Amino acid sequence: MKRSLLALALFSVPALAQTNAPFTVNGQGFASLQDAVSSIQQGTATILIAPGTYRQCAVQAGGHITFKAVQPGTAIFDSVACEGKAAFVLRGLGSAVDGIVFRGYSVRDGNGAGIRIEMGNLTVTNSMFLNSQEGILGGGPTTKRITVDRSTFSGLGQCDVSPGCSHAIYLANDGSVTVTNSRFERGTGGHYVKLRSPTVTITDNSFDDTGGRKTNYMIDLSDGGTGLIARNTFVQGSHKENHSGLIVVAAEAKTFGSTGLRIEGNDARLSPGDATSPVFVADYSHDKLAIGANRLGAGLRPFETR
Repeated sequence: MKRSLLALALFSVPALAQTNAPFTVNGQGFASLQDAVSSIQQGTATILIAPGTYRQCAVQAGGHITFKAVQPGTAIFDSVACEGKAAFVLRGLGSAVDGIVFRGYSVRDGNGAGIRIEMGNLTVTNSMFLNSQEGILGGGPTTKRITVDRSTFSGLGQCDVSPGCSHAIYLANDGSVTVTNSRFERGTGGHYVKLRSPTVTITDNSFDDTGGRKTNYMIDLSDGGTGLIARNTFVQGSHKENHSGLIVVAAEAKTFGSTGLRIEGNDARLSPGDATSPVFVADYSHDKLAIGANRLGAGLRPFETR
């Protein structure tokens, strides 16, 4: 009987250890996020992340990986960046991030981010990016689809650490970028959404710049692009570095044609006391944009060609 009880106890220990491990892949527990990521190799798997605050980071070098909080909003990654870049450095075949909080990222080159996407498609849902130099940064020729949905970006951006600014979202690819149902607020420099992509969908988001400091544009399509910007709400703050425009098209290059870019159904206002008279859409592309009906508050001019 004693031998049976001892055997039962020995068999129970690994199961308990797996249950208590912060990172789980297919029932196997890991103490280190990097070990969990490396175990997947070129496969496809989900890493379940238990509630807790983690000063860890990981580099995904292959496979399709979903990083998923067991309880959304309770898995918090705090300040530790891999390769001097981000909490998650992603260069696999594809990645998804669901329900995770990233906060406090600052690195020497000014681009400390929650997520650095370098290869593969990316989907981010129900996540938060807080008080960092950047929220999500990256892209590349193999990153065809990037989607952000139901996420919060607060206290992000800088123009003081490096010659170029950092932004809440800064993404570039040769495919599409979609940002939906998300909140942007309290920026600390740069733009809220800066994209270099031929096709964009930016819909049903809120941009609250009233608590922002040293911010620039709400949406910057730096190289042009087409697609849809619709049903967003914007409140322009008064403590900005650049007051001149809310949505700016092709300010740096005309890499992508902007003919047919639809901007419609948005609501934009100035914060009380703001007398700067910015333009809602500033267009450097000189293409034929499809600007529909938008609700603009007092002091906002609808359109300007530059």
